[in-house]
Amino acid sequence: MTLIEAIILGIIQGATEFLPISSSGHLAILPELFSMTAPDLTMAGLVHAGTLLAVLIYFREDIGAILKAFWRGIRGRQPWAEPESRLGWLILLGSIPVGIVGILFSDFFDEVFGTPAVAAGFLLVTAVLLILGERLLSGEKSTGQLTWVDALVVGLFQMLALFPGISRSGSTIVGGLLRGLDRPEAARFGFLIGIPAIGGAGLLSILDLFAVDGFVYGWSVYLAAFFAAGISGYICIHALLTWVKNHGLTVFAVYCAIFGVVALVLTLM
Repeated sequence: MTLIEAIILGIIQGATEFLPISSSGHLAILPELFSMTAPDLTMAGLVHAGTLLAVLIYFREDIGAILKAFWRGIRGRQPWAEPESRLGWLILLGSIPVGIVGILFSDFFDEVFGTPAVAAGFLLVTAVLLILGERLLSGEKSTGQLTWVDALVVGLFQMLALFPGISRSGSTIVGGLLRGLDRPEAARFGFLIGIPAIGGAGLLSILDLFAVDGFVYGWSVYLAAFFAAGISGYICIHALLTWVKNHGLTVFAVYCAIFGVVALVLTLM
């Protein structure tokens, strides 16, 4: 793998992890279409770590406030007393479905659904979900009004992202819209509820590094992919949160539909 390929891979991972266009779909399709070098386990772990670092840095103030309130609630035996503590419990609850299914069936999803043609097909499902989310938009709730049912529903939508080609951010935003949040609030809660899942995936990828006998590429290649993923991820988190304040998700649905159809035709040919 060349340095340029590593940077491109990192940018793809960082951007598509947070924009509602599916990182798993792009990473399954683009190397096949453009004859790029497939990433090894070390590379996969580092780009996941890069995206995890991006979301932790971007939401550092939210995360700090949630963790402090969470601890105060446990210590004072009033776990739901503060809004930030309550939000922390809702994030944990919403993370349970993807955590259970992801741990038990991750290899199954990768082996059965990880081919480029199938990933292209699921990109079309992402497009449908985003259009559906726009139709369901009501904007009647704030994050502080979310219930445990709302968090669980968003968590179930996040579980759909285990299928390569279905966007994690897109599915969680749609789940939030379904439960009455407006776009900015749904996007923010979607990113926050995705932190445990992204962290878990990153941890598993990093643990895979210990099973690797030596490194295939030089350190400069791995570091380039790591920093490219982190920087592009941070930029795209900010870009999406800014976009949804005044715009809808239709542009992402159109992109997923076009890219999915083109990729499906090319891979089948």
